[in-house]
Amino acid sequence: MAGAMMKDPDAPAPITIRLYRPDDLDALIGLFRRAVRNNAPRHYTARQVEAWAPDTVDRDGWAERRASRPTFIAEIDGEVAGFSDLMADGHIDMLFVEPRFQGRGVARALLGRVEAEARSGGMSGLTTDASLAARPVFQRHGFTVVMMRAIPARGEVLTNFRMAKALA
Repeated sequence: MAGAMMKDPDAPAPITIRLYRPDDLDALIGLFRRAVRNNAPRHYTARQVEAWAPDTVDRDGWAERRASRPTFIAEIDGEVAGFSDLMADGHIDMLFVEPRFQGRGVARALLGRVEAEARSGGMSGLTTDASLAARPVFQRHGFTVVMMRAIPARGEVLTNFRMAKALA
């Protein structure tokens, strides 16, 4: 067909961002567990990884936290590719990307949405507590380390970094 645009079959599928729905809960718990277990072993011991992402989680607690704040879901071709959230004080509690979608701009898209939400809400800055694995991701997006922290988790201690970003 003359003049018709052909889609490049090798072009990456677009990332869409939408708000969390309660029926996303199990997908997010599974994604969280896979992301931690895939990335954390480069930086934490097996016991620390298990303490951070155990086999069983408090589903009710997860559901309450997701419902208590805007939680953003990134999708690629209708599949959940990642998620993030934004607390009322500008804190990003979670940013996780499905391992098979890493390196495709999912974290960038989610952080862009979170930052836009924060700006529209009049927030002057963002904070997060980034793991050793997530620290470089946040740094690439303008966050700076405020302090290193030791966080107790189920009998283990995990290192993370309080990071901040000022919003103009």
